[in-house]
Amino acid sequence: MDKLNNEEVNSETTEYGLTGHGEKLCKPPSEGSEDGLLCVGEVESQKLKVERREGTFLPVDLLRDGARELGVELKDDQIELLDRFAWLVVETNRTLNLTRITEPREIVTGHYLDSFTCLAATKIKPGSRVIDVGAGAGFPGIPIKIARPDLSMTLLDSSAKKLKFIEDAVALLSDCRGEAFAKRSDDTTGYVANASPLQVTLVHARAEEAGRDPAHREAYDVAFARALADMKTLAELCLPLVKVGGALIAQKSEGADEEIEAARAIVGQLGGRIDKIARIKIPNTDITRWLVVVSKVKPTPPEFPRPYSRIAKKRGKT
Repeated sequence: MDKLNNEEVNSETTEYGLTGHGEKLCKPPSEGSEDGLLCVGEVESQKLKVERREGTFLPVDLLRDGARELGVELKDDQIELLDRFAWLVVETNRTLNLTRITEPREIVTGHYLDSFTCLAATKIKPGSRVIDVGAGAGFPGIPIKIARPDLSMTLLDSSAKKLKFIEDAVALLSDCRGEAFAKRSDDTTGYVANASPLQVTLVHARAEEAGRDPAHREAYDVAFARALADMKTLAELCLPLVKVGGALIAQKSEGADEEIEAARAIVGQLGGRIDKIARIKIPNTDITRWLVVVSKVKPTPPEFPRPYSRIAKKRGKT
């Protein structure tokens, strides 16, 4: 299991901007049910009440130079967004357990530069539809979206509270930048920020439920997974979401050779192929992140993904 700070994933699709006061959220049906999602009541909005601060919170040169080492060029407005998002994470972390990493320098290396290793691992085509599976507090999805605003970013997680934090943070950051919001009247739904680099879609879902949902199954060009699970489980949760011709980028800790090798058989069953393991040093640290790049070469068989209890039960035996 990776030693990072995300957790597992869980079910309802919600366009960014729609989870307002008293909005209903849903959970998946019990195991074995073929029905849709079950609404389970109301979740109160947790609007962020963080005063706008002057100056910068993060060591900006460390962030800019470290990103450049990874091939990511950050403009001043992107630096500002990353700085403010980090501040919101730390302030919110006082009352909601988002992350163990709260020191500014460690946020730069342990969250932002670590997230950018995904972009350094393989080339992602402009305009790609991507998904962060198990987004937690928004890593790696939010930093990647800020660095690559051309990407269509979806963040999937089981925690309604963490997704609500991301939603409110995105709204607050966009408001600070003076972005205009408008309700779409065409064939899409929800509120989106016009020309905002933080236009994202949030999905409150279990990954295995999303993988069987036609709206998400084989719908993404790239899936990111940070510390989601062991490689076998991670592959079964994520590959069904990736379209043929797309890729899964899994962040693993150094020395995961046996775990990765043991997953090759199930990766093949799921329609994938492990193309490479990019070993990328996080700038200004002694940490080398292993990025497992899995190409989706054929459709995932309909029996996958299995219910999570079955995936976990057969872990190490598949």
